[in-house]
Amino acid sequence: MTRPFTAGDFARRMEHAAAQAADAGLTGVLVTPGPDLVYLTGYAPIAITERITLLALHPGRRPALIAPILERPDAEAAPAAGALELSDWTDGEDPYAAAARLLDADGRYAISDPAWAMHLLGLQRTLPGSRYVSMTDALPMLRAVKGPDEIARLAEAGEAADASLEEIVKVRFAGRTEAEIAADLTALLEKHGHSQVDFTVVGSGPNGANPHHEMSDRTIEEGDMVVLDFGGIRDGYGSDTTRTVHVGEATDEEREVFEIVRRAQQAGFDAVRPGVPCQEVDRAARKVIADAGYGEYFIHRVGHGIGQTTHEPPYMIEGETRPIEPGMCFSIEPGIYLPGRFGVRIEDIVVATADGGRRLNNTSREMRIVA
Repeated sequence: MTRPFTAGDFARRMEHAAAQAADAGLTGVLVTPGPDLVYLTGYAPIAITERITLLALHPGRRPALIAPILERPDAEAAPAAGALELSDWTDGEDPYAAAARLLDADGRYAISDPAWAMHLLGLQRTLPGSRYVSMTDALPMLRAVKGPDEIARLAEAGEAADASLEEIVKVRFAGRTEAEIAADLTALLEKHGHSQVDFTVVGSGPNGANPHHEMSDRTIEEGDMVVLDFGGIRDGYGSDTTRTVHVGEATDEEREVFEIVRRAQQAGFDAVRPGVPCQEVDRAARKVIADAGYGEYFIHRVGHGIGQTTHEPPYMIEGETRPIEPGMCFSIEPGIYLPGRFGVRIEDIVVATADGGRRLNNTSREMRIVA
């Protein structure tokens, strides 16, 4: 088991976030309930609420958190509570006037993406001289480089997803619906320690040509290619893997397309090195598919970051010139999608190391034949 994050871990994260804001020319960082707040403080209040909870981080100042008074006991129990200046507000009081006391009247802040519009607009009304930018736009790398304890959690999540894959390929596919296989996958992820299952894509036959098809009542048939893409959260960190299986023997064309995707995925992995722009991973995988004549059928980026959420920066996409750094964790998942016929996708989570990359998914990338 990985060790729990400590108050010191959270204090360092908050200090680092404030420093990143200063480097970006910002006054500070504002964080509402969601993955950023959990990452920075270990506090996970009810996210769906009209009552504002706000963490304010400024360089050189003690972090400050304001919460509704009825939620203060939970805030005081958060792992980072000892490093926070805690305050509260009461129903009937103007919450934005209370929260505004944590801000500079004319400050320019990065605010977490899940912030409710009503809260942002309330702060703007109270402090008309303040300005706000999206956290993803201003501080895209805030959570991108993972520490050893985070990587250990991602590795455990990957191992759990791999174990689920090894079990699902032993069940019968032919004659069962996509929804039934998806339910099996959900149960397996939970069996292997996932507290949350985010998605179970089961795309059989022509449904596999839709990259974001989830599942349906379509009955899987002998001769179908089946895309299995699944993941969720284990111990606070995400899993996400894709393998494409075939029900019964595959045709020569199906094997050819599968092999092109397998080589593209390997080429993307081989491109991972510190200092290499993220877009080069996309380019390396895409070139294999384009050179084989299937470029128009690869219709999405090659990868996305993963951590406390299953999709986050960095993104492996053309135009992303940010260099890869050791500790970045992201997917590599090229695919070919032939409309009305079938699709193939192969996906691993990869962590950048000092001299290359390390896969966190280690099941076979060869075509699996299922019954």
